[in-house]
Amino acid sequence: MKYLILNLSLLFIGYFSFAATQPHEQEIAELKSVLNNKANYDAQKIKTVEALKAQLEKDVQLSLPQQYSLYLDLYNEYKSFKYERAFYYAHQLQRVGEQMKDPAKIAYGKIKLGFILLSSGMFKETFDTLNSVKVKLLPDSVKKEYYFLTARTYYDLADFDKDDYYARLYNKRAGAYVDSAVRLCDPKSFEYTYYAGLKQLKAGDLKSAIAKLQYLINHQQLSYHQYAITASTLSDIYIQHNNPDSAVTLLIKASMADIKSSTKEAAAMLNLAQLLDKKGNTQDAYIFIKHAMDDAMYYGARQRKVQVSAILPVVAGARILYEQEQKRALIFYSSLLTLLSVTIIVFAIIIYKQLKRIKAADKLVVEANTNLLHTIDKLNEAEKIKEEYIGYYLNIISDYMNKLEKFKCSIEQRLTTKRFDDIKILVGNINLKKEREELFINFDKAFLKLFPNFVHEFNALFPAEHQIKLLPNQLLNTDLRIFALIRLGISDTDKVARILEYSLSTIYNYRTRIKNKSNDPDGFEAAIMGIKAI
Repeated sequence: MKYLILNLSLLFIGYFSFAATQPHEQEIAELKSVLNNKANYDAQKIKTVEALKAQLEKDVQLSLPQQYSLYLDLYNEYKSFKYERAFYYAHQLQRVGEQMKDPAKIAYGKIKLGFILLSSGMFKETFDTLNSVKVKLLPDSVKKEYYFLTARTYYDLADFDKDDYYARLYNKRAGAYVDSAVRLCDPKSFEYTYYAGLKQLKAGDLKSAIAKLQYLINHQQLSYHQYAITASTLSDIYIQHNNPDSAVTLLIKASMADIKSSTKEAAAMLNLAQLLDKKGNTQDAYIFIKHAMDDAMYYGARQRKVQVSAILPVVAGARILYEQEQKRALIFYSSLLTLLSVTIIVFAIIIYKQLKRIKAADKLVVEANTNLLHTIDKLNEAEKIKEEYIGYYLNIISDYMNKLEKFKCSIEQRLTTKRFDDIKILVGNINLKKEREELFINFDKAFLKLFPNFVHEFNALFPAEHQIKLLPNQLLNTDLRIFALIRLGISDTDKVARILEYSLSTIYNYRTRIKNKSNDPDGFEAAIMGIKAI
């Protein structure tokens, strides 16, 4: 039993320790919530695209500049959403540019094509496209975009090759293009600050890069896409600084921004899955790597599909091992819990039976105590009544003894003087009716002293029309007196009749008539006995 309890305790301690040490739990839950709405965000993107297509198809008389503008809008919607469609509209931009005989617009279409070629991991094709652009013909706004794209191409190539010699060379070339681009930017713009920070990152100046990227996140009003790019870049720095927790937080936020902007060509969720897998959270890593693969397949990015395909089996394998370990642990602890449950049930049955016996004994004790208290109350009440009425009758007897003594003396005096006529007069002066009334008045006073609420509680047992109304200065009447005697314990009708000097049938009729007028004739006398003395 001790071994069982110990193992169960370790199970719960282990579980709660695991739950307590799971970092980013709330942030991951928020990301999952956003993932659940992914279809809604994509539907909104598709709705926007369909509206643009409808506008393009509706008006066949669109001018070439209007066509160019709509193709550009469609390209921008598709460029990070679906490679195939973005590729098509990039070529449409070049075609319309050629029809317009505008070299700048043709070049701009090539730059747009270069962006999606790079996003798809096609470096040679990207360089071929960019090299065909005549930079001198471009306005500054387009030239700036050309320089940034070329810089990003070299940076991505350096990351792809991971060769010390060539990576330094590519990063240096990329830095030169960044310098050319930022000279054409507003110093307060997103591009100026972001690419300056990116250059510092690639040059190894991580502290300055962090400052610039943090400034963008904390002080700039960024779009979802801009935020995702900035947060992903900053997460790379924290990974280099061996601060994976901060990197995970940023990648979660970047992933949510990508989902909300329906960006399918993104690395944030892929990088997040890798970090979570390294931290042992294979369950969530597997969920996110699957979503990253779905996005890569949807977009059609060759490079991203290769990256995800290389990581997915590792994460899936780790997840399978984790689930197997969980199943073994579950079987072990389920067995322990089953054994413990059986033990608890046995003890519960034993305890239940003991409690049942104790409860029965307690019930007897409670009933005995209740009866005892009731008896004590009755005895106390009887004692009080006895004391009161003993004193009352002693006073009455004492008064009558005094009266008899005076009467005896008066008779003796008249017998001595042979005044027999005076004796007759003296006897005639005795008023038995008055004496009886005085006796009843004294009885009423003594009774109401013990039961001051008797009349009120007695009337409460009757409807209003049958309640007793006493005359002024009247304490009790015959009806009340009958039940006052019953309350004192004199329930014998014969005794009540002799005390009140009524016939037996009269008292019986009184009792029956009064009971029948009450609210509850059957329980009337029990209610009378329930009236409490003070």
